[in-house]
Amino acid sequence: MTVINEVVAELISMFVGERRLTMAVLAVVTVAWCLANFTDLDPLVGGTMMLLGCLILLIESVWRAAKASAS
Repeated sequence: MTVINEVVAELISMFVGERRLTMAVLAVVTVAWCLANFTDLDPLVGGTMMLLGCLILLIESVWRAAKASAS
């Protein structure tokens, strides 16, 4: 049972390790989903929004981590 608890804890820490990034990705996905479902927006545009938004968030997160480790 201890191994299962450790695996679950590790999975949770992977996805919620950086709360700001997690919340920002959830916000990007939610906005893209709402625009694709509640407007006449093409789903391909919503997918593109998700891709670009998540890539921008990833780049910003890596930049912030590099800046913090350099200081």
